[in-house]
This record gives sequence, structure tokens and C-alpha cells, in this order.
Amino acid sequence: MRQLFSDEDLRTVLSLKEKTLSNEINSLDETRILNTSPEDLCTYFVTKYKVEPLQIDEQGIQVDYGDTQVEVTHRFDYAIFDTSRPTYVTGTRISFYIPFTGDPQLFDCRPSRFYMNSLRGRVQDNEILFVYDRTTQDVTNVNSDFERDQSLLREYIDWSGSDIEQYNSSIREKVDSYLSSRRQKLLRDRGTVEGLGYPLKRRAGVPRTYVTPEVRRRIPPQFPSVTREPYKPDPAIELDEYEHILSVISNMVLVMERSPKAFRNMSEEDLRQHFLVQLNGQYEGQATGETFNYEGKTDILIRSTDRNLFIAECKFWSGPTGLADAINQLLGYTSWRDTKTALLIFNRNRQTSTVLKSIPEVATKHPNYKADVDYDSETGFRYVFSHRDDSNKELTLTVLVFDIPA
Repeated sequence: MRQLFSDEDLRTVLSLKEKTLSNEINSLDETRILNTSPEDLCTYFVTKYKVEPLQIDEQGIQVDYGDTQVEVTHRFDYAIFDTSRPTYVTGTRISFYIPFTGDPQLFDCRPSRFYMNSLRGRVQDNEILFVYDRTTQDVTNVNSDFERDQSLLREYIDWSGSDIEQYNSSIREKVDSYLSSRRQKLLRDRGTVEGLGYPLKRRAGVPRTYVTPEVRRRIPPQFPSVTREPYKPDPAIELDEYEHILSVISNMVLVMERSPKAFRNMSEEDLRQHFLVQLNGQYEGQATGETFNYEGKTDILIRSTDRNLFIAECKFWSGPTGLADAINQLLGYTSWRDTKTALLIFNRNRQTSTVLKSIPEVATKHPNYKADVDYDSETGFRYVFSHRDDSNKELTLTVLVFDIPA
């Protein structure tokens, strides 16, 4: 038996783990950083560096027993007169096995809250073992001793769990920050070198693939696939411009709400045309409807010179299945370089709250869904999706729900 929750300071261990994370990201090569899906890379490191807190299965406790030798040299009830050498009697060893899940290293780490008195046990495989050696007359006290240690174990696991939760809750933000800094550094370096006007020298001995290091987890995360083609920046609009386009569309819906009779009997095509009128007022005729792009004709397309700034589909709400079909349709209209998209859902004769509840249920189950994006809107949602034929290429999908006069 050894003392538990005492060898290392847990906060120090977590701090070193974060440092290791930062060092690993800063050592990633240019190809891995620039040609891998940012969301997939972030998910990989979050999965790898998250700490699995301890949990015990009290319903699965088992007990074992057997003979053992118990020293009674200094016990008055045994009346040992010669204490110059140890005296043993045959007693009973009772062992309690408590199954647990989580990182077993945490049993070595002292949480931010702790007691001065020690808790002794042994960690083996996926069990924590408590052992009690008793003489025949003392064996009845074992249960109360075990309950005391079990209660202490619960407290330590709760305190450890609080420290772990604080660490885990911030890990995604930190990973995203480290990856972003590494990416920006590489892009700055690339721009500086390209500005010198000389061709780049191919480095000898540089591996063409990245070997994933071993991860001490039951199910190790796998590095996302990486494109080996030379990195080229994608043509894309800034987020502010994307937001402006969506605001123009939303403002048009306010007009509909204020003049319901004028829009009551309009079809999907008629409503789309009103959006296009407003958008062309902002983008000088660059907004078109029913425009062929990639595999079909999309409802709204804003194009500048040879690049698409924005692609959107307009749909009346017809249920979750209809939404899934609309997402598939929109993905079919987006080429590899299209990054800003939207679905405009017109809701007529249905409870809006029911429609809003269905949006994330459908979107997050789609095979191309990657992540939620914070979006400050009562009737809108924003997601990161992968392109249909390339998991490393990502696009932003905003779903806006509008009540249309019936």
C-alpha cells in the first residue's frame, strides 16, 4: 500500500501538460498546419490533451479475504512480555476492490484541496485496492474502516475532478490559439521568403508524411488527413462582409413583417427576387438568382470577377427531412473554393419554436458537419461544414429562419 493523491501537485502537472501541447503544435511542419483542416486539427489536439477525470463504480465493489500474519508485539491484549523481537498471530486480510475509470496518474496527484492525513491504497489495472489486516477479534471493525476510506476517496476524486474540469473547459480555446499563432507565423515566414524573389530550395531529408506520436489513451486520436499539394490561400470574403450580406437579407424580412399583405401569397421564387433587389443595391448587379454553379443552379449567388463571395438557398420549411435535403443541395452547389454559404428558411403556418429546435438536431447529424460557431441570433445558427468531396476544405453555413406571412 502507498499514499494516494500526494506525489505531485495536480496544477503543476496540468500546467506542464499544456506546455507540452504548445511545444508539439509549434513543432508541426508547414504542410501539416496549412494543408490540414483547422477544425480537424483542433479536434485532434483537444482529444489528445484532455484529461479523463477519475470516477469510481461503487456498485461494482468486490471483496476478497485470506489468511495473513498480523504483528501483535506491542498489543497489551496479547500480553507479549518479550518485545525484543516481533510476534505474529494468524489473522485475516480483507481486500476491497473498487473499479474506476479515468487517468490512473491522477491517483498520484494532489488536488488544490487536500487533507494532511493520508489515504493509503494500491492502483492496479482499472481498480483501486484497499487492504485491511486484522486479528480474529478485530475483524468486525473492517467495515467501518473501509467506509471511512471510501468517503475520503470520494472527496479526493471530487476535488481532483474540479481541477480537471477547469483545465478541460479551456483546452479548446488554447489549442485554437496555439494553432492560429503557428499558422500566422508560417504564413508570415512564407510571405517574407517569397518577397525575396528567389525560388525555394527543397530540403533534403524532410519526411513527406507526419508520423503520429503515441498517445496514452484507450482510443488514441488519429491525425486528420493532410493534403500534399502546395498550399495556396483561398479566395474568400471577410467575415464582416459576410455578416453584411446576411444583414441585408434580414432587413428585407423586417419589411415583409411590416407589410404582411404584400407578401402573403408570394412563392419561393418571388421572395428570392426581393432579396436579390436589395443585394444588387449593395453589390452593383453582382447578385444573381438561379445561377449555375458547380452542379446546379443556386438561388442566390454574389460573384466578384471570377470568384464567388456568397451562395445561398431559399426553402420553405417542410420538416427535418426537407432541411437535410436542402443542406445536401447547397453542398452540391459549392465548389472547392466557396467558403461562405447560407440557407434561408421561410416558415409559414408552423410554430417557429418547433422549427428552431429542429435546425441543430438535423445540422449536427449531417455527415459533413464539423462544429458549431457562436452566432448571436434568436432565429439563426452557424456551423462549420466540410466540402462534400474534401474533408480538409471547410465552409461556413449560416441557417436563418424567417416567419413569412401566411
